[in-house]
This record gives sequence, structure tokens and C-alpha cells, in this order.
Amino acid sequence: MANQANSEGLEIVSAPFLAVLNDLYSKYKSKKEGTLANYIPELAKVNPELFSICIVTVDGQTYKVGDYQQQFTIQSISKVFAYGLALEDHGRDYVLTRVGVEPTGDAFNAIILDEKSKRPYNPMVNAGAIATTSLIKGNGPTERLNRVLEMFSKYTGRDTMVDISVFTSERSTGHRNRAIAHLMLNFGMIDQNIEEVLDLYFQQCAVMVNCQDLAVMAATMANKGVNPVTGEQALDSRYIKDILSVMYTCGMYNFAGEWAYKVGLPAKSGVCGGIMAVVPHKMGIGVFSPLLDVRGNSVRGVKVCEELSRRLGLHLFECSGDSFNS
Repeated sequence: MANQANSEGLEIVSAPFLAVLNDLYSKYKSKKEGTLANYIPELAKVNPELFSICIVTVDGQTYKVGDYQQQFTIQSISKVFAYGLALEDHGRDYVLTRVGVEPTGDAFNAIILDEKSKRPYNPMVNAGAIATTSLIKGNGPTERLNRVLEMFSKYTGRDTMVDISVFTSERSTGHRNRAIAHLMLNFGMIDQNIEEVLDLYFQQCAVMVNCQDLAVMAATMANKGVNPVTGEQALDSRYIKDILSVMYTCGMYNFAGEWAYKVGLPAKSGVCGGIMAVVPHKMGIGVFSPLLDVRGNSVRGVKVCEELSRRLGLHLFECSGDSFNS
């Protein structure tokens, strides 16, 4: 289930570290609180019992427990990586003219823009993510989709694909996102064909991953944009701080403040039930459990990350001498 700790100095021996993961898995496996994301019909069909935890260190060591190979659609966690691609395509100054970086305190699908600038507040809510997706370069829809899939493959270290049934389900029920897109078109935040932009947005949300992929992707962010398993540069390192900053303040929607207080890590959740958290320069964490709280975050996932942060001293502002060191 895991590689042995290496000479980089990760001062957690494999067996005790796995004991922590197994303990958390056993502790929360029986937790049945929450509901499936039934507003997307295909997501309402997911097995609510699925549960997995995975950690990948910046030197590629992997620790995992549960249903870590179970595929699911990445959903809103995709916003992190689309934002990175937009930054590479246009640079931070231009992207800031289209998408802000302020937390909102509102739900992820709120139909609101900043009253003064008319921008969406940040790239982690739906409005901002749709605007971000519209910035991805490409000569037509097929080329843009291929660029998105190639990007995800760099982060996961394997080929990625879109779940067509989930994409179709989101496309046929995504009227609220259409309303958001039309509002942004009205204020000039989107200047492409709305249906093409939304199709790419729904497709990026329907990309298939597993819990181990999430941990590898998070570890890539922790490792200055280099995939620690393949050694491939997935993202220009100059944009890591931009992405992690927005993840820290906005990645958990209207739970972001409490998350920062209790967990203290840049993170992103999705209504698939996934949570991806980054421990800069150390490791990436992936948790998958599809039962959600009222904010759209995985119930088990939040509990696991809170306890991992506390037990291993992962909070960015941790001052204890017991913190996880590398």
C-alpha cells in the first residue's frame, strides 16, 4: 500500500504513517452523514459507501487506503488546473482583468459579480471558473479540449478522458451556469461563443480521476509544478503562488475561513466528493467520499483533513515542535 520513506528526511516511517491513514479510514468509514450531488443526475448514481485517502510526497512516495483506484469525475477541483493553464496562456495581469481573487462568502454557484469591476470574484467559484475556461487558447473547441486533457495528463502522469455520461448530464441541466455565463457576456468578461465555453467547462469538470490522481496532482503543486512521479513539469513554477493563494482563501467555497482556521492548507473540493490539499514543499493529499455537506464539501473528506492536519502538524502556521518536517 505504500513505498518506504526515503533519505530525503520525511521523518515518518511507513508503518506508523499508514497506521494513521488506516485509523482515519476506520474511524470515518461508518460515517453516513451527507447527501449525493443529486442536482446532477449522473452524480446521484454514485455509490455513497466509496471512501479513500491518499498521500503523495514531493519525492514520489505514496501512501493510500480504501477505494483509491475508484474513478470519479473531478468536478470543481478542475478549476485549479484550468486557472493555471489560463495564467500560462495570458499571464497574471491579463487574467486579473477577467477574474478577481477575492473570497465571497457565497455559495459556489451564486449568480453574482463584483459590482465595481463586473468581474467574477475568484476562479474557484463557478462564475470565475467559466471565465477562466473561456481564456484557454486553441483553434476551435477540439483543440481547446485536447489542450485541457493534455494538461491533466501532465499532472496525473497518465492519459485522461471525459466521462461522456456525466458531461451530457451536466450539459442538459446546467441552466444556472448558462445564466452566469450570459451575465458575464453582458459585462464583457466572456467574448466567445457561450455554448462552446460551457461545453469546455462541463467537459473539464467531467474528466475522470481517482483518489491517487488527486494526491499526485496536489503533490505536483507542492513540488513547484513538477510531477513527483514522472518528473514532468506540469505548470510554470512562477504561477504556483498565485494558485495556492487562491486555493487557500477561496478553494472550499463558503467554508474557506473555517477550513483555513482548522486545516490551514491550500485546498479545493468538488461535488464529486473529492478534496485535494497541498502541503507546500512536502506532499499532496487526496480524499474521496461522495457524501456532501450543505456547502458541497465531502463530509468525510473534511473530517479526515482536519484530523490529518492536527495529528501531523500540517497547518501552515503550526508552531508546535511536533510538526511534520522534511
